[in-house]
Amino acid sequence: MNKLILLLLFPFFALAQNAFKMDKQETTTDPSVVDINEFIKGTLWTPEGADQVPLVILFTGSGPNDRNGNSMMTRNDSHKQLAKVLLENGIATYRYDKRSFTLVKERKPTDDISFDDFVTDAQTVVTHFANDERFSKIILAGHSQGSLIALLSIDKNVDGFISLAGAADPIDQIIVQQIAAQAPGLDKEAAAVFAQMKTQDSVVTKVNPYLMSVVGPGIQPFMKSWMAYHPTELIKDLTVPTLILNGTRDRQVSIDQAEKLHNALPNSKLVIIEGMDHLFKKVGDDDIEAAKSYTDPSFPLHPELVEEILAFVKQ
Repeated sequence: MNKLILLLLFPFFALAQNAFKMDKQETTTDPSVVDINEFIKGTLWTPEGADQVPLVILFTGSGPNDRNGNSMMTRNDSHKQLAKVLLENGIATYRYDKRSFTLVKERKPTDDISFDDFVTDAQTVVTHFANDERFSKIILAGHSQGSLIALLSIDKNVDGFISLAGAADPIDQIIVQQIAAQAPGLDKEAAAVFAQMKTQDSVVTKVNPYLMSVVGPGIQPFMKSWMAYHPTELIKDLTVPTLILNGTRDRQVSIDQAEKLHNALPNSKLVIIEGMDHLFKKVGDDDIEAAKSYTDPSFPLHPELVEEILAFVKQ
């Protein structure tokens, strides 16, 4: 039971405290490395010979992910694939390693990371490109946890927002829902810990062993900083064009989350893509085969996702 819960929840919040024990990923050389500061190390791809092109800034999901959308344990290249297809269609992209990934890679502690650190980094990226005359507009595209990070980073310099499998409910509610689907009964214990976290400053020490990686004392400060935000409350006041995308084969973020975001901002565009999973990949009905998309970068992006993003950015 423990392993089943961890498998489902890992893409949402894993901080990879034991990442040093994992195998190293294959590394590649990016054409244009742009490191903004010690925490923000990224890649800027711009179409050759083009002036005033749109810039899409990509924000990855939870966990210590690199600029390509990969974690310390898996390789899927989802963000690299998306950046490549945008480049081929005359659109610039900037994607960067998350602060947690950089710290783990440099063998530095990650215990003090707050969700707000990710927002600070995202805001710094937006500011960095705000007055860059090479770009006609700036679009923020956030995946999963990155959707909320992007949402919190929208300011006067941002011209559009794309939510890719972004949650509508606060993260504590999402986690409780996931546990309820996998291990009924444990969800009530998790909900009780979350409730206690909201009412006290100190960590909750009495936690079911099966829930330690979800709401254990070590992860509670980070989770508490994350669950302070309610995506539907934030999105309802947006004035920039907004595209909300999710797939019917997404096992991490269900389509009802996309629908809730859209209902909170009715003038947004909602697109539910048949056969797309959490990593933007086109997968079939076979769960075992579909799971391979997390570790096999040869799985293609879903063509409808590409079409919708291209149309939105170029509008």
